[in-house]
Amino acid sequence: MKLLFFDDFRLGVLKGDAVVDVSHAVRDIPRLGPHDLISGLIERFADYNRPLAEAADRVRGIPVSQVRIRPPLPKPCNIVCMAVNYMEDGTRAEPAPINAFLKSPHAVIGDGDTMVLPDVPAAIFEGEAEVALVIGKRASRVSAAAAMDHIFGYLNFIDGSARGLLPSGNTFYQMKSRDTFAPMGPYLVTADEVPDPHALPVRLWVNGTLTQSFTTSDMAHRIPRCIEWVSAIHPLEPGDVLATGTNHRGLSAFQDGDLIELDTEGLGRLRVHVRDDLKRTWARETRLDRQQKGLDGTTPQLTGKYAPRP
Repeated sequence: MKLLFFDDFRLGVLKGDAVVDVSHAVRDIPRLGPHDLISGLIERFADYNRPLAEAADRVRGIPVSQVRIRPPLPKPCNIVCMAVNYMEDGTRAEPAPINAFLKSPHAVIGDGDTMVLPDVPAAIFEGEAEVALVIGKRASRVSAAAAMDHIFGYLNFIDGSARGLLPSGNTFYQMKSRDTFAPMGPYLVTADEVPDPHALPVRLWVNGTLTQSFTTSDMAHRIPRCIEWVSAIHPLEPGDVLATGTNHRGLSAFQDGDLIELDTEGLGRLRVHVRDDLKRTWARETRLDRQQKGLDGTTPQLTGKYAPRP
């Protein structure tokens, strides 16, 4: 099942190219807002699966093109992002030590929304194409063998980054948790529709140019190990998001006016816009492009505020 929020955060089920309003089927779930509704639904999904399916079959849908799609998880309690979790097309000799960081729930935006680049002296702004899993039941000190039973579903996720901020060594919070730096969606796909989350092609385009293309089979620490490791540090609750990392070789600078499109097999296509009121520019090259030229690091800023002076 593909679940989404649309318009004024009404709950919908995607049927083909139409959204079916099923909000009446979950009206008894206590909530203060849509974040409570979706986490409550996830936690009680065994009770609502059939009513939702029946409601979706009875009601005529609205074309997706006629609604505003909203983030499927508007404010999860936890967004945990795995760090350096790919083998980078075999260029890494061994997996990096397992690691992760928290990203602010207030950074979430959805399909069609805009990532806004802030007025900070970042060396570059990037967005990492990722597959994220959504927790379905409380996970605390879960073994790898039992981890997959705690997954409710999957969705596209872009991990926005403002890299190169100072002081050195004190950057992850200010780099990763910026407002609008956690696009996700367009919908949440239940786990039964994803037979093997370690065999998904992931592609990201910038203005129609393919920049990232990899499969989740290249993941260094696989999903069961990630859940085991994270849940040994703190519990994960229904509706929490765990992003599984990216292949960094295709990363490039996000810039004003860009259209970013992330497509993962079975998870739909997430589209977001980029706005930079400072109109800063970078060369249109990926990290891989620079490596093939024998150049180190990310592409330097060319023009605008904070560009290096000659």
